[in-house]
Amino acid sequence: MMEPGCVAARSTQLGLSERQVERSVRRRRWQDRVMQALMVLSVLVVVTPLFSLLIYVGQSGIRGLSLDFFTHLPKPVGVPGGGMANAIVGSTILVALASVVGVPVGVMGGIFLARSHGRLADAVRFVAQVLNGVPSIVVGLAVYGLLVLPMKTYSAWAGGIALGMLMIPLVTLNTEEMVRLVPRDLNEAALALGIPAWLATLRVVVRTALPGILTGIMLAVARVAGETAPLLFTALNNAFWHQGLSNPIASLPVTIYTYAVSPYEEWHQQAWTGALVLVGMVLGTNILSRILGRSRYDRR
Repeated sequence: MMEPGCVAARSTQLGLSERQVERSVRRRRWQDRVMQALMVLSVLVVVTPLFSLLIYVGQSGIRGLSLDFFTHLPKPVGVPGGGMANAIVGSTILVALASVVGVPVGVMGGIFLARSHGRLADAVRFVAQVLNGVPSIVVGLAVYGLLVLPMKTYSAWAGGIALGMLMIPLVTLNTEEMVRLVPRDLNEAALALGIPAWLATLRVVVRTALPGILTGIMLAVARVAGETAPLLFTALNNAFWHQGLSNPIASLPVTIYTYAVSPYEEWHQQAWTGALVLVGMVLGTNILSRILGRSRYDRR
């Protein structure tokens, strides 16, 4: 509430009566309250689906959670027990292969876009933006035609490359934004000391933007870890332990999909438990990305 003296002073400054100033203050106060209520409502709309999903998956999947789930292979229908150990290991291998493919290309591409100008940079940025919007199943079909058909087999290599292709535009665009946020003065100060441009970019610019770059990488890893469609055309699935990177390999999303569409109730329970584990892995990766994203200046 504005003090009477302040109202009088304000009315004098604006050439208005005190009643007009008080009416204006009340209108602004109501506008603030309405906007705050809308923002709170928007936050509830955003977080309600997330918490509803976590609660529903948690309640449905917690019943099948046990040590056997993480250490045993799937059992045939009618045999109690069993787990998804091969799928968890397979997903870890696929995400590692995808990171080997996608992270170096994406980071170097993002640095190039942030430090370069011209038609080539515009073309690379356009391609990255287009790739970012391509459905994942289309990427899987492309890798199927490029690798699976010539090799005449589904393989972990094909699955990792398909997931890596999905990571590249995400990492590229995020790295570009993070590098652009670094103050130009830091780079100019390094160049003024006689440091070569490539070394100033690597040791000063990239090092300063590293927390944000790592955050983007972890978010890209979390996104591809839950992809199912591209793996159906590349890595397929495997009910046993993997037999090398040139053979089909199990993955958690494909195993969950296979179990979910089956007519067996016990497989449905395994699918819910697998979904709970997958959600936990993705949520843990997102939390880790937020921790890595905290810069050393924020911690201070």
